Amino acid sequence: MADQNHELRKAGLKVTLPRVKILHILENATGQHHLSAEDVYKTLLEAGEDVGLATVYRVLTQFETAGLVTRHNFDGGHAVFELTQEEHHDHMVCLESGEIIEFFDDTIERRQQEIAEEHGYELVDHALVLYVRPKGSKVTRQESPGKK
Repeated sequence: MADQNHELRKAGLKVTLPRVKILHILENATGQHHLSAEDVYKTLLEAGEDVGLATVYRVLTQFETAGLVTRHNFDGGHAVFELTQEEHHDHMVCLESGEIIEFFDDTIERRQQEIAEEHGYELVDHALVLYVRPKGSKVTRQESPGKK
């Protein structure tokens, strides 16, 4: 609990019970680093906590503004949140399961930098999301989030 209090204060946020509880859930998300507000809310309910869904949305937005979490809108605007990490990574989203896979590839990173420079620009930031499906899957290209 002391770690969460310190993180909240460092981000310039007042320490409140809902903020501490939500930060704890994000820090201890096992197997799934990307949680929706509904996922966080459901975890709070399962733990018997009395925190409303509106509060969860408000706290996650405050965390995003403070730089504690990063919001991603992977599939048709459905927002998920992950703790902000110092190391950059990209994402793959499975169209069948919704699983989000994090990865880092030096070649891709270098090539993006080169492409920006070839066009006379300096790369400031980027987000790469690959929409994938298991080999042999029947999901068609039109079903991908970017093609709706």
